[in-house]
Amino acid sequence: MALLQQFLPVLMLLIATLSLSLMGGAAHRPNVLIVLADDCTYNDLPVYGGQNAQTPNIDRLASEGMVFDHAYLVSAMCQPCRSELYTGQFPMRNGCAWNHSSCRKGTLSMPHHLSRLGYRVGLSGKMHVKPTEVFPFIRVGGFDTNCVRNPTASHDMREVAEFMASSDTNPFCLVVALVEPHVPWVMGDPSQYPPDQIRLPPNVADTPRTRLDFGRYLAEVTYMDSQVGAIMEALDHSGKAADTLVLFSSEQGAQFPGCKWTNWDTGIHTALIARWPERIASGVHTKAMVHYADVLPTLVELAGGSVASASFDGKSFYPVLFGKRKIHRSFSYGMHNNVPEGPPYPIRSVSNGAFRLIRNLQPDEIYIEKHLMGMQGDGQLNNPYWSTWTWGAARDTSVYQLVKRYIRRPPQALYHTAEDPFELHNLIEDPRYQGIQNELVEALEAWMVLQGDPGIRQDSWGALEAARKGLHQFIPPPGE
Repeated sequence: MALLQQFLPVLMLLIATLSLSLMGGAAHRPNVLIVLADDCTYNDLPVYGGQNAQTPNIDRLASEGMVFDHAYLVSAMCQPCRSELYTGQFPMRNGCAWNHSSCRKGTLSMPHHLSRLGYRVGLSGKMHVKPTEVFPFIRVGGFDTNCVRNPTASHDMREVAEFMASSDTNPFCLVVALVEPHVPWVMGDPSQYPPDQIRLPPNVADTPRTRLDFGRYLAEVTYMDSQVGAIMEALDHSGKAADTLVLFSSEQGAQFPGCKWTNWDTGIHTALIARWPERIASGVHTKAMVHYADVLPTLVELAGGSVASASFDGKSFYPVLFGKRKIHRSFSYGMHNNVPEGPPYPIRSVSNGAFRLIRNLQPDEIYIEKHLMGMQGDGQLNNPYWSTWTWGAARDTSVYQLVKRYIRRPPQALYHTAEDPFELHNLIEDPRYQGIQNELVEALEAWMVLQGDPGIRQDSWGALEAARKGLHQFIPPPGE
């Protein structure tokens, strides 16, 4: 056994080399460019029905590629969702089940899997994943690494352009992780979005301060879109656009109640657009349900590697990209551990694409998110609009209901997301949906067992501190 373990890496390399030979060599493998927004609610983008934001570059990308209408991440927080994307594993398996935590030592990620297949794997911009040895990206300069800088540092395309245009014959995989529209909302031109002309979504209370802040957020969305345009222009100038798979994603929802830090649809539903000229059909939408964890297995398969040999939770959606399948997953899953963003408030969820079931594991507690509801220091990273919600709740019943929805939650909720996209109407007591409820409960409980998820015990300061030290308290069973 020891001898086998010693030669296993060599064996895997030989298998990968053979796979590449069978595919006809590196010429048939795409370069990969992944562009990530930061805290952008997916349906604020026009391609997903957004009625405010101006995003001509994202719109153009969508017209040239495939739009995934049902793409999800497990946890609506920066570090867990990026860890899921980069490892192909759900938060419990990779260990990053809290914000500002750390993956398990020895976890393999995108740089490990793709570099073994001959790729140069780089990242420009925001990192926000730990530990370093789990994420050995080649660091590429040019984009701000600090998502809370005020103002955001100006981007410089030179290093990104050089990485893509390199004469190195190996293909590249480059992640450009932007820091907009993460708070503070200080970039872009808010005058493009006069407060009285904004169409607020129904899960956001209509107060003057909210309209002002929503306009500033939209300005950052448009600023982010201009960065997407600059990145795509650099790809065009590299001469490699025709051989490059471009993926754009909006990450989790924005810092408004019901979006980031929640398991509602506007928290864990993400934008995902895929473009590969003359390989992926252009201007099409797919209803295939995919997870962030599915991206890395897909890239490994495209690169000629073996997906079966890796301990992925994700599954390659290669057939969806090329029109060979219209269905990928039956369910998507969600989890939220509120520590360190506030007092413990564990949440778990499951969706079949049309209905979502949410379980609040400690419903007798009130939900508190410190950044959104509180203030520290000069308050630049906090949300002054929240206090206008609590003020307005005294006389406006619609505002009161939105405040109540956020801080007082039932043990279980069922939403018909397809007809109620902002999930404002809980159907848990409606007998017509008992069969769907039972199906979703069964799927969620099975997933938690598969992930070794203890639920309430995980959402604690002790569990988080142990994870930060690489001493994770809860070990999931071996992957399938």
